[in-house]
Amino acid sequence: MRRRLGAAISSYWWLALGRAGLSRERWLGLPRPARRAAKAMLWTAVTLALVAGLGVWQWSGLAIAAVVLVLVVPDYSRVRFRGRAVGSWFLPAAVLAIAVTYPFYASSSTGVSPGLPQLPVFGTFPLMSTLVNMGIFTMMALGLNFVVGYAGLLDLGYVAFYAIGSYTAGWLASSQFSQVNLNFGGIGVITGLTGIHISLWLVLPAAGIITAVGGILIGLPTLRLRGDYLAIVTLGFGEIVQLVARNGDSLGGFNLTNGTGGISPIDPPGFGNWLHHHLTLPADYGALGTTFDRDYFWTVLALVLFTIFCSARLRDSRLGRAWVAIREDEVAAAAMGVPLMRTKTWAYATGAFFGGVAGAFYASYNGSSNPDEFFFQISVLILVMVILGGMGNIVGVIFGACFITYLNLEGLNNIGAWLNGHFGPGGSDFELWHKAIDVPEYEYGIFGVILVVVMLFRPEGIIPSRRRAAELHEGVHDEPLYDVELA
Repeated sequence: MRRRLGAAISSYWWLALGRAGLSRERWLGLPRPARRAAKAMLWTAVTLALVAGLGVWQWSGLAIAAVVLVLVVPDYSRVRFRGRAVGSWFLPAAVLAIAVTYPFYASSSTGVSPGLPQLPVFGTFPLMSTLVNMGIFTMMALGLNFVVGYAGLLDLGYVAFYAIGSYTAGWLASSQFSQVNLNFGGIGVITGLTGIHISLWLVLPAAGIITAVGGILIGLPTLRLRGDYLAIVTLGFGEIVQLVARNGDSLGGFNLTNGTGGISPIDPPGFGNWLHHHLTLPADYGALGTTFDRDYFWTVLALVLFTIFCSARLRDSRLGRAWVAIREDEVAAAAMGVPLMRTKTWAYATGAFFGGVAGAFYASYNGSSNPDEFFFQISVLILVMVILGGMGNIVGVIFGACFITYLNLEGLNNIGAWLNGHFGPGGSDFELWHKAIDVPEYEYGIFGVILVVVMLFRPEGIIPSRRRAAELHEGVHDEPLYDVELA
């Protein structure tokens, strides 16, 4: 299909050049930069003509940006700058620039801004709160990718690390332990309150370390198992952590988790007061800064970038190669001298660390830690993010996490509103059903259908790693070494 489409586009391209009086030989004789510029200009003109024909001029900027990303960037991807291909850093830099500046042209409350057009079917652009949650789930998906994508260990209880990190933030940044009065850290610490109140910037690494230790303690007795047995045991640990959180208000007469009520309130990061004091910002920023979603978004974006950096460095390290060796063939890895238990435990602890950091940040952002938020479906969703995007590939996992999180929080609601508005009761087009459909009610069925379709047509994931794509597409062909003729 892809080859036929490419051949059709190529045929129309040479036909258009012929109509313009430019032969193939003359075109190929032009300097390469001139050919690149002419191709981009032609497709830009075609795109603008299409936009004008549809009467949606507000999409012209995005259309031109799409032309640049699809045509110009690949053409210049092999141009080298300071020893590196331009394409290797241009697209990530462009995406990062858009992400950093997004809060300036999107509303925190509605997602609507005069500078942003309405999306077809999906309606508004994502809210700032949705983007914060996308960042949190991206961190967790990248953490699970250490375990599932790199080391090939199936973990169905990853939500346990999320919960441990969240409750760690509750223990270290709330009035849960009112018998103790400890204020420490400076930035964002609220004085004059009972309990332990440590700055979030110290709580985050502490939550990661505590969760990593918990991951080691869980992993040591379980990582000797393989396959389905390991998955079942990790599922059990995930359920155990939730039950402890739900009934932890009377553990030996000690209130550890406050039971079903959870721990609330948990201290916010305290951006406003600290920035106002040290950067002499206006006084109203000091009063409102802690409620700004953009501050949380930039913080979680920095945490995601840190997670990406660690993922890339560990993937290319000696430890990362050992993880891949275990994933490909555990027996062969052991024969080559890879210490299986120690290497698996490192993968488990690393994934737990980032899950704990994400949980602690979520607790601070949400202002509470409640056992009802750490159910089994969260583990399944994170696993779907990794598989859907492409196991072992950082970009693929990020895409899967953002896509599933957006659908879960906003996308399905917007799709349902669009369907009911056009085809529901009193629809603007025609009425296909007489009762409004609650699309989010079927979210898990929709996610299942999406996953099945992707597994059928792209089993390696939407954006797979090169190694995994080669494994699934090329594979090993079982052919006889010699022909056997049957008598």
